[in-house]
Amino acid sequence: MANRGKGYGPPLGNISEAVGNTPLVKISDRICPAGRTIYAKCEYFNPLSSVKDRLALAIIETAEKNGTLKPGQTVVEATSGNTGIAVAMMCAQRGYPCVITMAEPFSIERRKIMRMLGAKVIVTPKAGKGTGMVEKAVELAEKNGWFLCHQFETEANAQFHYDTTGPEIINDLDGVAKLDYWVTGYGTGGTFHGAGKYIKEKSPDTKIVLAEPQAANLIGSGIATERNADGSPASSHPAFKAHPIQGWTPDFIPLVLEKGLDLKLQDEMVEIPSTAGVEMSQALARKEGILTGISGGSTMWAAVETAKKAPEGSVLVAMLPDTGERYLSTPLFADIKAEMNEEELAIARSTPSWILEP
Repeated sequence: MANRGKGYGPPLGNISEAVGNTPLVKISDRICPAGRTIYAKCEYFNPLSSVKDRLALAIIETAEKNGTLKPGQTVVEATSGNTGIAVAMMCAQRGYPCVITMAEPFSIERRKIMRMLGAKVIVTPKAGKGTGMVEKAVELAEKNGWFLCHQFETEANAQFHYDTTGPEIINDLDGVAKLDYWVTGYGTGGTFHGAGKYIKEKSPDTKIVLAEPQAANLIGSGIATERNADGSPASSHPAFKAHPIQGWTPDFIPLVLEKGLDLKLQDEMVEIPSTAGVEMSQALARKEGILTGISGGSTMWAAVETAKKAPEGSVLVAMLPDTGERYLSTPLFADIKAEMNEEELAIARSTPSWILEP
């Protein structure tokens, strides 16, 4: 690259200034179908390695500006991990105490990262699913007078993606290619709603492909989520079943997502088979050197399947929400051992020195 070695630019005032402006990376023909082009929007280039850094920055800055977050006030939020990590980062940088509620099934490394950033992590029982961890966060906020982030309901969520993620995609492809398909999944729905709205405004012919787990096809069911007065879920969605895509599709349709669906932004829906995300994440690592999580693998699987049916010459962008390092204790790494396998032992034994025998 011609710019390599020129430096990042002037020093940043704090870590939050590093959020956004993540790159598009071309996927090779080892994964991308012939005659099509797929670019990965690599959100793990954010400072805490996920798209949720955008959300946390948006929530904290908006609350500071409108006065709902007071100096020294404790910030609390329910999360599958990435939002909690991002909120913990922002709280550490701004000096707010931070409490995170997180359901039991989510990866251990996420808890440890949040605690490393100074947050208190309250683990809720598996039986409560996503609604349980949300209810716990609401209880704690109401009892203690804490600031609740409301990531699933706040307008700041989609607005930040409208202001940043969408423009980044359109601007980076300007003069390079016409965007035919944009592919994403959903957790809160903020990326889909905000970036999708911007993309449709600037590139009306772009088709938006929205993916969700086959095991938890909440949108596909056609059943609405029952809501409390503040827009939070009143109960678990009847179509929800446990699925392996951490960070995607809680057991309710978030209000932020519902408002995006009301705009009819999506042109196609894709259901992700249970093992597809893990398999594609592993393929991206081994064939592209791209280390992304199960959600990224799932989105790329949807992009590849879309590309197979798309007209020749089509250009697609797929969102990769986070890094694979956040999944060490999950099915993504289940078959990867710390000890040497037989092939590695054979290599070690092929020369005489320093052989670590099992």
